[in-house]
Amino acid sequence: MTERSIAHGSFTIERHYDAGPARVYRAFADPEQKKQWFGEGEPGTGVFDFREGGREYNTGKMGGDTYAFDCSFRDIVPDVRIVYSYEMHLNGQRISVSVASLEFRPEGAGTHLVVTEHGMFLDGLDTVEQRREGTEQLMDLLGGHLVKI
Repeated sequence: MTERSIAHGSFTIERHYDAGPARVYRAFADPEQKKQWFGEGEPGTGVFDFREGGREYNTGKMGGDTYAFDCSFRDIVPDVRIVYSYEMHLNGQRISVSVASLEFRPEGAGTHLVVTEHGMFLDGLDTVEQRREGTEQLMDLLGGHLVKI
């Protein structure tokens, strides 16, 4: 059994995309677009109910481990912000609980995206550094997606 602990951590990631706020927002709000850069997860495990009070849930395998993302949308202002809370699970065990926001700020003809996360990383199974790195990789995938569409 792992020692019980909580490590608190926060981070902010900022990116500029050469796409307007509405287009960047849609990459998060439209399930077909989100699958193209965030991934679909394991067949039969996905839920995507994008609305305040709605839920997003999916699982996926990486390196032999199964991860689950269980998200509740708390505040949505189209083209402006998304606020959500979520849990991450690794092989059925909760490894973190976070509150996060996405801010879509117009910047010239593009968007300045600000991602802020406040997390509680449980029992040494996850860290703020690992989460930041994973989120940076996702924002890079989003950037690649926005160039293609």
